[in-house]
Amino acid sequence: MVRTIFYISALLITAGIIALGQLVNPNYYYLFILFGPLILIGLRDALQNKHAIKKNFPLIGNMRYMLEAISPEIQQYFVERRTDGAPISKNKRAVIYQRSKNLGATHPFGTEEDIYSEGYEFITQSLYPTPVLHDEPRVLIGGKDCTQPYSASLYNISAMSFGSLSKNAVMALNRGAKMGNFFQNTGEGGVASYHLQGGDLTWQIGTGYFGCRNEDGTFSSEKFKENALKPEVKMIEIKLSQGAKPGHGGVLPGKKNTVEIAGIRGVKPGETVLSPPGHSAFDGPAGLIKYVTELRELSGGKPVGFKLCVGKAEEFEEICKAMVAADTYPDFISVDGAEGGTGAAPLEFANFVGMPLYIGLVIVDKLLIKHGIRQKLKIIASGKVFNGFGIMKAIAMGADLTQSARAMMLSIGCIHAQLCNTNTCPVGIATQNKHLMKGLDPADKSVRAANYHKNTIHAFLELLSATGAKHPNDLSTDNLMRMSEDGDTQSMTEIIKEWNYIKKYIGESTPKPVLN
Repeated sequence: MVRTIFYISALLITAGIIALGQLVNPNYYYLFILFGPLILIGLRDALQNKHAIKKNFPLIGNMRYMLEAISPEIQQYFVERRTDGAPISKNKRAVIYQRSKNLGATHPFGTEEDIYSEGYEFITQSLYPTPVLHDEPRVLIGGKDCTQPYSASLYNISAMSFGSLSKNAVMALNRGAKMGNFFQNTGEGGVASYHLQGGDLTWQIGTGYFGCRNEDGTFSSEKFKENALKPEVKMIEIKLSQGAKPGHGGVLPGKKNTVEIAGIRGVKPGETVLSPPGHSAFDGPAGLIKYVTELRELSGGKPVGFKLCVGKAEEFEEICKAMVAADTYPDFISVDGAEGGTGAAPLEFANFVGMPLYIGLVIVDKLLIKHGIRQKLKIIASGKVFNGFGIMKAIAMGADLTQSARAMMLSIGCIHAQLCNTNTCPVGIATQNKHLMKGLDPADKSVRAANYHKNTIHAFLELLSATGAKHPNDLSTDNLMRMSEDGDTQSMTEIIKEWNYIKKYIGESTPKPVLN
């Protein structure tokens, strides 16, 4: 029906314009400038067989696809409430923007959160707060076999590779890390010159061994030493799995794999690069611990650890047993949550694989305590840590320090467009498009990253003071409360005791030990 109406309308408009041009004034032919393209688009729609909507509704059917293309922007700018927005709410984004610009992050007229809703979390404050610490407590990372321990900030930049990020974004983050005295995790894409702007680095080694690989994709100890011995590289992280797609491996789209990126990674330019799901340099828990020792020796005694998104608790317990058996320990373990991260991932893996950060964090912490080795290493929480409460919650639930990727992206201008995997990031962060990345000024954005870090750490220290604690090590799950369905509240200590995984694998464990 609509198709017939279009044919008739197109014919009448065409005939009308021709008649006016012939009988009245030739200038009427200029109307084809307006109506000609519309008629041609409608004819194309009516004659094609790929899109049923366009074929049945020529011309006007295109409105559906136009609105669909901008629906995320319509949702974000006009529909979302301040407490809405996934994966990061408007309120959380606003706080990051304000702190990065040094505008403060106060909020008028009370909370917008539903504080009586099930799952709402809050801290127990003390009537006797302690003085707010002026200096950030640092965390010394390095065990008995480490000869170059590293003093880390409580809040750092989580793994994002050059290739996934533009060179301008990498430089901005690294310079910000230098200003704020915190570290930047390189991601598995290797160490680029843009990482070497003076900021501290954790070099991540993934299953593709980018930056330390032979031509066949296996690990090269010689190439590893070239990067590991650089003074900017303070720590080495072996990536077993990541929260965005645990058990899947990484993907670098071919359109992002430029000649420069390929040279850094040791691959062919223009090809889509797939990282295998698992490592070829070692196999099993004992092999992992041996590999940690090898990398520590090759790097000259720098801290070496591994990153994982927890899946099967029994597999992590086997790693704990392997540590005890060898009396050899990583210097740190990064626990990633299934709710992360910046990496593009298949939807099934992003939505249905891996444990959330705080559950994985508790399992790792308590299994280490169970085997008497918690004091041997540090735990880094890597996930949706956006503010001082996020840092507090992570530390209270077992971490020693934290790191975040998306929050740091937001601090340098990310607008939550969620186009990271398309090479069309409008603010020049997650793209290799030279025209788009020009919009990101590393000199300006590095200051914003440093501001955001400083102000977030200060917010955490104020919360720490409010609890009456004198040091982050004094925090525990007793400080965290959660609203239950019936309006009652429980401490996270009580809730964790009821978790089946805790009952099955850990039972009654000793409290978190006091660490240096």
